[in-house]
Amino acid sequence: MAHVKRFAGIPMSKCMRDMCKEEDYMFLQGRRELEKTPEDSTFQDSEWQQKQGERLRRRLEREQQEQERQQQLEEQQRKKEEEWKSHVAKLASERESLHNRLHRLREFRDFQKKVLIQDLGLDPETSNEKLTQILMRL
Repeated sequence: MAHVKRFAGIPMSKCMRDMCKEEDYMFLQGRRELEKTPEDSTFQDSEWQQKQGERLRRRLEREQQEQERQQQLEEQQRKKEEEWKSHVAKLASERESLHNRLHRLREFRDFQKKVLIQDLGLDPETSNEKLTQILMRL
């Protein structure tokens, strides 16, 4: 016990020296327990390998679950984008059909006006209140 000679010059109380001796013996005893037979060390190695394998398996499972979750999120995002695009396209087509309908109604209104002007024998250049009233009733 070389440490006894080395620490002999350090002033300590008896109680403190006893505590240091206890700690030394506990430390040495722990070292002896670590130095076990080769069978024990192979058992510990195999146990360690099993734990490592288990950790690796759990990590791979977590990574796989994370990838699946990411794929689900991406799929949901794609679905939302497609729904939005189809919604916008539907609105655009509805708007286009309304514009076409308005254009056809105006053309028909102009045609009605021309026919009425011809039937009534009025001048097409002048606006007539009677013509406007008749068109309003139609």
